Amino acid sequence: MALQALQSSGVAFRKILSHFPEELSLAFAYGSGVYRQAGPCSNQKNAMLDFVFTVDDPVAWHSKNLKKNWNHYSFLKVLGPKMISNVQNNYGAGVYYNPLITCDGRLIKYGVISTSILIEDLLNWNNLYIAGRLQKPVKIIALNENVALRSALDKNLKSAVTAAFLMLPESFSEEDLFLEIAGLSYSGDFRMVVGEDKAKVLNIVKPNIAHFRELYGSILQENPQVVYKIQQGSLEIDKSPEGQFTQLMTLPKTLQQRINHIMDPPGKNRDVEETLLQVAHDPDCGEVVRLGLSAIVRPSSMRQSTKGIFTADKMQWTRHSNLLDEILQGDTVPLALSGHSCSDNQPPCCGEVQATRRGQVRTVQLTASTNCPASGKECYFHLWLILWRSQSP
Repeated sequence: MALQALQSSGVAFRKILSHFPEELSLAFAYGSGVYRQAGPCSNQKNAMLDFVFTVDDPVAWHSKNLKKNWNHYSFLKVLGPKMISNVQNNYGAGVYYNPLITCDGRLIKYGVISTSILIEDLLNWNNLYIAGRLQKPVKIIALNENVALRSALDKNLKSAVTAAFLMLPESFSEEDLFLEIAGLSYSGDFRMVVGEDKAKVLNIVKPNIAHFRELYGSILQENPQVVYKIQQGSLEIDKSPEGQFTQLMTLPKTLQQRINHIMDPPGKNRDVEETLLQVAHDPDCGEVVRLGLSAIVRPSSMRQSTKGIFTADKMQWTRHSNLLDEILQGDTVPLALSGHSCSDNQPPCCGEVQATRRGQVRTVQLTASTNCPASGKECYFHLWLILWRSQSP
């Protein structure tokens, strides 16, 4: 399986994993703390480490984790593991994040998703949330022998290639392909309009071409619809209506349904295959696919970020009393604010959050190291972004 190529034997990741219940069907680390990203703040040393844990029985897993890591959870912990699992499975994108956790001296966040929901997302792109994260290079820390899960992981990668093909011209480079693939799960994501670095996708792909090639190389070589010139790093695909129809028919079910909804005139009630045949002949086929992706990602990202209000409320900050005490004594602690700007039309800043005490009042400020127009001023916008971004995949 292509995903296997990116497995990590990193002791640091396994050491962090040892702090959690063992019953995991899949565990992986991702993001700028794992793979270097380009941009104004490319230093991995202080970047947050991001994890996703896939579990067969969320109630049982959260029950054990509450006993081991009670202080990781928001106020929802008092309602018990069944309520936490209900919030996890039935709201947002099916993942429950505990952000801003200090573990083995590193700042981490971890999301928990049920195996069955992840498999559904990998196969059908119901949310394209964790499935979208798994279309980019990740470090696999644990993966059991669940055949259905392994098959779904592989299918997700093949679907990403197919969707990207439909949005690309007849000839293109490896980098063009990987940019399209990395951008699939950001199509329509409202965080890319408010808050996220607009160059995020480019910053992910540029330093990691080799990792993308390792992830997708065998899939591209085995695909009968593409001519993959490995030495030149170039590809050619079949853009005929017949070729595009074949690709459209292999897209995940939810994306096909969204395309059908976009293209089907009111009252016509055409079946999906009829609509996809029409789209295959449409010169704007790629844009229609992009609209379909946006129709999946936009509501999914909004629901998941809204859920973050309940899974990462103000109580999350009090759980880091040691960290805050260090800050209040005059130290500063980097919290990975790369790619954000404090005001419109300003370059991204790279700063540190700093708290000071005035009497009994704690004031949180942003200390800018480069470019930040809010230098020396209170920057609550960044505080909100830290909490918000902690819910993103």
